[in-house]
Parts: sequence; structure tokens; C-alpha cells
Amino acid sequence: MSDQPLPTMRLDKWLWHARFVKTRTLAQKLVEGGKVRLNGEKQHKGSTNIRVGDDLSFAVHDRLHMVRVIALSDRRGPASQAQSLYQEIEPAVNLRTSASAPITRSGKGRPSKKDRRAYNKLTASDLPFAAEFSKDDPC
Repeated sequence: MSDQPLPTMRLDKWLWHARFVKTRTLAQKLVEGGKVRLNGEKQHKGSTNIRVGDDLSFAVHDRLHMVRVIALSDRRGPASQAQSLYQEIEPAVNLRTSASAPITRSGKGRPSKKDRRAYNKLTASDLPFAAEFSKDDPC
């Protein structure tokens, strides 16, 4: 048996390599915002090390992803290579329900502050995980 430790990788870097986010900065903001769970525990540091076999759950672009890490990467490659880094535990869940109709405004021109607050309140209540996964995230 070898005494070498298992290879690890930064969580934010892996999310970027797996192409769930466009930039590493966005991956870091996603993790620091407490939007990523590693083996069921919320993570707040992008420098958290992950290993092959770890389970991740996070919401990006109005979709809840639950994946298992099956490989680590040295570089951010093409999409086909990125898809080989993980296996979906469950298919991605769309957080935006199709039953909710798009919100339309009556009237013309720029919305007032009252209209904007009403719109934000209405759209935030549509998400099933509104408290945990905020829509205001750039990811």
C-alpha cells in the first residue's frame, strides 16, 4: 500500500473547470455565499479541498445541481472534458416553475420604486429555495 494522500483540488477551481460558472471569481462568490454544499454541509471558503467521490449540491442559473465528483482536472478544457469530471446524482431541477406566468406590467415607461419592490417580492416567492439560493447572485 502507498502512503500517498489522495489528490485534492480547490472547490471554486473545480466548479470553474467543470464549467458550471464562467469565471473563477463567480465560483468563489457562489461558495462564499454559502450556496454550495459539500457532502451535505454548507461551504463558505473557495479554498475547501474536494476529492473524487465527494457529493456537491448547488444552484446556478435557476437550476439546482446535485453531482458527484468523479475526476479532478489540471486545466479548464472543452465542455466534453468538463462533463467527464462529474456524474449527476439526480437530474438538474429547474427552480423556476413553468406554471408561474411571466409578470407583465401595465403601463408604460420606467417602473417606480413601488413597482420594483412588488416585482422583487413576487419573483422571490416563486422559488422553492428562495431563502437558501438567492436570485440576486451573479451566477
